[in-house]
Amino acid sequence: MILPILILLVALVAVVIALVLRGRRSGQSSSGRDERAPKDPFDTTDQDALRGDPRSLTAGDIVEIRGMSYTVRGTLRLSEGSWRWAEHLLDDAKGTQVWLGVEEDPDLVLTQWTPVETDEVPTPGPAKLGFGEREFRSEESGTARFSSEATTGLDEAGNVRYHDYEASDGTMLGFESFDGADWEATLGEELTRYDVRIYPASA
Repeated sequence: MILPILILLVALVAVVIALVLRGRRSGQSSSGRDERAPKDPFDTTDQDALRGDPRSLTAGDIVEIRGMSYTVRGTLRLSEGSWRWAEHLLDDAKGTQVWLGVEEDPDLVLTQWTPVETDEVPTPGPAKLGFGEREFRSEESGTARFSSEATTGLDEAGNVRYHDYEASDGTMLGFESFDGADWEATLGEELTRYDVRIYPASA
C-alpha cells in the first residue's frame, strides 16, 4: 500500500519540476528575444532624459545653448500638410532674442535662428542669393499654418510664407512673411543634441 503512494508522489514531483524548468527556459528565451530586438541607433531617448526633451518646450522653460541661457517667451506651432515643426522665441537676461527651431525629419533637427538687423537683405525668390560674404542656394519654400502660444508678437493663428536658403558652409538664411507682412530674415545654424540643455519651468 505504501509503495504505490510513494510512486505516485515521485511522479507528481517529477511533473512539477518539469513544468518549472520549462517556464524558466521560456522566460529566458523571451528575454533573449527582447534584448536582440532591433533598436534605432539614432534614438535620442537617453539624451532627452539627461538634457531635456526639446519637443516638449513651453513658455517659461530655460534653454541653454552652448553655455548661454535663455528663457522661452513663446512658441509657434507650424504645419504644412503632414509636416509639423515648432519655433520657440528665446530671450536672455540682456534682451537678446533668438529662435530655436525643432523638427523631426525623421531625426530630431535643432536650429538656432538669429534675426538679421539690416535692411540690405535681398528679397527671396531667386535660386541663388548673395548676402555678406556668402552665396546662398534655395533649399525649400512654401506656405504653412501657424498657431501662437504665450508671447511671440503674432496673432493667435494665421498663415506664414517661408523661403529657406543654405550656403556651402552650412549657414542658413531664412525668410518668413506672416499674413502678408514684409519678409523677415534670420541667419540659421544647425545645432547638435549636445549643444542644447533644457531646464523645465515645472521641475
